[in-house]
Amino acid sequence: MIRLLIVDDEVIIRNGLSTVIDWQGLGFTLLTPAASAEEALDRIVEEKPHVILTDIRMAGKSGLDLAQEAHLINPQIETIILTGYDDFKYAQQAIRLGVSDYLLKTSRPEEIIRTVMKAKQHILQRHENARQDYTHRLTYRNRLLERLLTDQVGEDSLIDECARHLPQIQLSPPTACSLQVVIVTTNGWGPQAHIRSRLLFAVDNCLNNLLDCETLLRSDDIALVLRSTTAAEGRTLLKQAASQIRQILKCEMSAAIGMEASHVRDLHKSYNQAIYASSFQGLIDMHDLITYEQVQDRSGGRTVCSLEEEAELARLLQSDGSVELKAWVTNTVSRQLQDPELTPDSLRAFLISIVVSGHRWLERVMRAIGKSDLPSLISAKELPESFRLVTEPAETLFQHLIVIRDAYHKSAAAGPSSYIQQSVAYIQEHLDCNISLHQVAGSVHLHPHHFSEVFKREMGMNYLEFVTRERMRRAEELLTQSPAKISDIAKRVGYEDIKYFGQLFKKHTGKTPSEFRSKM
Repeated sequence: MIRLLIVDDEVIIRNGLSTVIDWQGLGFTLLTPAASAEEALDRIVEEKPHVILTDIRMAGKSGLDLAQEAHLINPQIETIILTGYDDFKYAQQAIRLGVSDYLLKTSRPEEIIRTVMKAKQHILQRHENARQDYTHRLTYRNRLLERLLTDQVGEDSLIDECARHLPQIQLSPPTACSLQVVIVTTNGWGPQAHIRSRLLFAVDNCLNNLLDCETLLRSDDIALVLRSTTAAEGRTLLKQAASQIRQILKCEMSAAIGMEASHVRDLHKSYNQAIYASSFQGLIDMHDLITYEQVQDRSGGRTVCSLEEEAELARLLQSDGSVELKAWVTNTVSRQLQDPELTPDSLRAFLISIVVSGHRWLERVMRAIGKSDLPSLISAKELPESFRLVTEPAETLFQHLIVIRDAYHKSAAAGPSSYIQQSVAYIQEHLDCNISLHQVAGSVHLHPHHFSEVFKREMGMNYLEFVTRERMRRAEELLTQSPAKISDIAKRVGYEDIKYFGQLFKKHTGKTPSEFRSKM
């Protein structure tokens, strides 16, 4: 609302102007009228009127004196002179003093309304112009800072622009301060996007109040250029600010900091380092502050799950229980997180290898029982983007595996001989072992003779023929996808005698294992 102050030393005029016009209906907040220019001047600083409607001739200071002094206090105040003197000289003087308009006391209410509404429009237009100007300057300033962080800046003209729009960064060499880029992430108010945005905005305001910095508010984090005397002092100040922010806003806050930049042109290096350090948040315990120096030399942990892990995964996917699968996932991921060489990329690759192993197991089982309509699952190409490594790698992996497990059990329960499908899954799980028909029949709680008859009827081949076929198919996959020696591949599919394995493989494919691999 626009605040209006009426000033006149005649009480009848003050009361009349206050009551004859519906100021609230016109969008004004009517302040208590003042009986003198002196009273008005005493109240201007605290009450901050936008429009003053004042008489010229009053006891003490005149309305023109009021207009002049009010303009010094706030050049944006719109002052309207209301007088009984139709004197051109007064009008000239009023205009020179910055008075917005000039009215006679004999003016009708509609004339007063029209004049005051014109002053209101001037105020609103100035506010809109200021808002647009601020928006443009903020957008330009953000683009400059983004350019500093992501590009190698070389143009002196751009450096000069940054000096004007990013005052917290000392840009002119030689630098008498330390500049470091920090990536700040926060949570704790709730998962909703609009709530997270509010929290980021609040943290951004706090950071600017507590530190000498320039910040760039982004959708998921805050990029911050921190200025301090030394890099060590910068880290100390950042920790102190983070502690205060957690206490004030009741939130969680983490920061990843790049190395010190020797010049503003090198800020992009510190930014890339901070981004890399930020990718470790949630994966390693760094007490909410990760520095690039702490992670820069990591070579990466395991990227592929072992054969033992694949076999255990197959067993768990075949099982109905979720608790055992969840425990296995938790333990497997925990072991990876304890690796001192772990990187986000190596962890992501390792988790993807587990999911891919699950996919391949399901495909082998479905293919072995003659089902070509595989369940619709997330493709391997989509997996890297689907892993939320920062917050919950184990839970994300578990959810992927549950989808595979449920797809298997849904398919296994669909046919009249679901226990045959379960036996096929068991065989797939133990192709590297010397598995007998009695073992497989026992896994599905059937008598071996009955199992053998049903298996041949359902699968169109006897048990031994099926196992041999699946071992050869697995050998083809390993020869295609693995650089392992042929002797090792033979053992992986259950054959200690490499010569016998080669004979069976050639009978199955028409090529020796070496010939098959060379054609790939």
